[in-house]
Amino acid sequence: MANEKKPGRVKSALLNWLGVPIGLTSGTFWEEWFGQSTSGKSVTVDAALQLSTVWACVRLLSETVSTLPLKLYRRQPDGSRTVATDHPLYRVLCISPNAEMTPGRFMLMIVASLALRGNAFVEKKLIGSRIVALVPLLPQHMRVKRQPNGRLEYIYNENGADRPIPEKSLMHIRGFGLDGVCGIMPVKAGREVLGAAMSADEAAARVFAQGLQASGVLTNESGALKPEQREQLRQSLAAFAGSKNAGKLMVLEAGLKYQGITMNPEAAQMLETRAFQIEEICRWFRVPPFMVGHTDKQSSWASSVEGQNLQFLTNTLRPLLDNIEQEIIRCLIGEAEAETVYAEFSVEGLLRADLAARREWYASALQNGWMNRNTVARLENQPLIPGGDVYTVQSNLMPLDQLGQQRTDSEQARAALQNWLNTAPASNPPAGQAGD
Repeated sequence: MANEKKPGRVKSALLNWLGVPIGLTSGTFWEEWFGQSTSGKSVTVDAALQLSTVWACVRLLSETVSTLPLKLYRRQPDGSRTVATDHPLYRVLCISPNAEMTPGRFMLMIVASLALRGNAFVEKKLIGSRIVALVPLLPQHMRVKRQPNGRLEYIYNENGADRPIPEKSLMHIRGFGLDGVCGIMPVKAGREVLGAAMSADEAAARVFAQGLQASGVLTNESGALKPEQREQLRQSLAAFAGSKNAGKLMVLEAGLKYQGITMNPEAAQMLETRAFQIEEICRWFRVPPFMVGHTDKQSSWASSVEGQNLQFLTNTLRPLLDNIEQEIIRCLIGEAEAETVYAEFSVEGLLRADLAARREWYASALQNGWMNRNTVARLENQPLIPGGDVYTVQSNLMPLDQLGQQRTDSEQARAALQNWLNTAPASNPPAGQAGD
């Protein structure tokens, strides 16, 4: 609009410092970062983290992924794989991303940025064409826009100054989005849900501060109070405010009468409203409510530990892990090696409770001849066994191509005895029988 008020110098400088990916002349800045929800609460990332459910969901996602080993593998011609310890990326991905971070702390920051801001940015430090370090950047300081030539431009605000970063020097991991350029900021998209939860927490806290007593009504039949009487009454009421003064008797003067409004503790805590807000927030982060301590409806989930872990892995973690793995291949490994080198998270640790079922499955496969031992070794990321490509069946675990050719134990013993008798040297005949 032509009459739209442009931001002033201070606002433009603040916008540049925060790195919001919108135009400097647009008033969308305030709606993007400090817009109020319908409940009247200003929803920002820092404010959202004060909600226990948001805190628990972000910690669950980031800390779980950070504990999963990330390995770099190389495909072998026989279909197996080996850990690519000789690859230049192995050290920065699996041992030390940079001089200040462990792989776990590095991945924790990546996932937390995706969960809260929908994007994660990692700058590649290069010596020639060799990647020597990976440095995660704060997504709130990054601006992304499409250039006229179709390429993306990344501008990072560092120490108050803009620093352009070439696209080839950056790994941009996008969360769920609709334009393919940037992921949608979950805190912005869920502003109304988060704002309602903030309002419910604040209302409950205020009720508790009043000693679980709702405000009552003071009536005066003698007419209006004088200004000095109103101030004196206000000071008197303040002396009885707060949960520490709950239950105290109040002495009323000047013919005032008090009529209280009763409120039971269950209504004061607004249990149903706050429980629903927990489920609402969990939907935004795709986290099962029972995994953040909300167990009212746990019966609708799997009853076993391995079933719960499997659902969490399949529905929540797997898309997140695949996204990170594919960006590592695209931005770090490159097309030239993508066919033979790849990165993968090891998720077996989340399914250790189901080890007995996997052992029975492998035993059945080996005994019935539709898997061999090297197939199992590949599935379990174990080294191949010499001679392990032979398929066996339960009958003495003999090779399939020798079925029907082997004799039973008794037949083998009889044949061995017969062979020994036939090949034994003839002994001298007993005396007196030589002329018979």
